[in-house]
Amino acid sequence: RIKLINDLEANAYGLNELNDNDFLILNKGESNPTGNRAIISAGTGIGEAGLFNKDGELRPFATESGHADFAPRNELEIELLRYLLTKFERVSLERVVSGLGLQNIYNFLRDTKRAEEPIWLAKEIKKSSDIGAVISQNGLEGKSAICEQTLDIFVSLYGAEAGNMALRLLATGGIYIGGGIAPKILPKLKEKLFLDSFLSKGRMRELLELMPVRVILNDKAALLGAAHFAYYEIQN
Repeated sequence: RIKLINDLEANAYGLNELNDNDFLILNKGESNPTGNRAIISAGTGIGEAGLFNKDGELRPFATESGHADFAPRNELEIELLRYLLTKFERVSLERVVSGLGLQNIYNFLRDTKRAEEPIWLAKEIKKSSDIGAVISQNGLEGKSAICEQTLDIFVSLYGAEAGNMALRLLATGGIYIGGGIAPKILPKLKEKLFLDSFLSKGRMRELLELMPVRVILNDKAALLGAAHFAYYEIQN
C-alpha cells in the first residue's frame, strides 16, 4: 500500500522526532504542551501547515496558505504589490516570501530605482542558477546595498506571515520556521527584524510574545516525518 502526503505535512510530522538540539530559538515564549502549533517553510515556494495534539502525538494538517493573497502592511509594500501586479494577474504570498520572492523584491527595488544594481552583481546573477541564494548571500555579507534591502524586506514579510499563521491557528504550542532558506539566513533571522514583524499585531502582541518561535535546523526533518507517518499508519 502506498500513501502520498504533502511535503510540508511530512516536515510537520518530523517535529515528533526532533529534539532541542534541532532548533534555534528566536522567541522562548511559554509553550503550551497541548496547544496548537504551526510550521511555515519558505524555499522554492512557501508552505504552511498546522498541528494539533492528540494523545501526546503531534498530528499535522496541510494547507495551501502560501497561495493566499499578499496583504501589504505599509506604503513600501503597497508599491511592491503595485509593481508585481504589472507582472502577474494575481499576487499571492508566495510571490514575495520564497526564493522567487527574493528575486521579485530585488527586481522591484532595481526597476523602481529605489536601489542601484552594481554591474558585478548583475553579471553574478545572470550566470547563477539560484538567484535567490546570490541575493541573500550578498545581503548577509553586506556586499551590496540592494541585496541588503531585499533581504530586509523579505525577512520582515516572513516574520509578519509567521505571526499571521500563529494568530490563525492560535498556535500556543509554538511556531516552527522550516524550509531551505531559513538555515541559510540565520544571522538575519536572529536580528530583531523578524521577531519585531512577528510580534507587530497591535493588541495581540502580548499573546504572540507567549508563543515560542523556533527555526528547524535538521535538514532531515521531512524524511524523519515521512518515516514517522509510515510507522503510525502501520500501527493503526
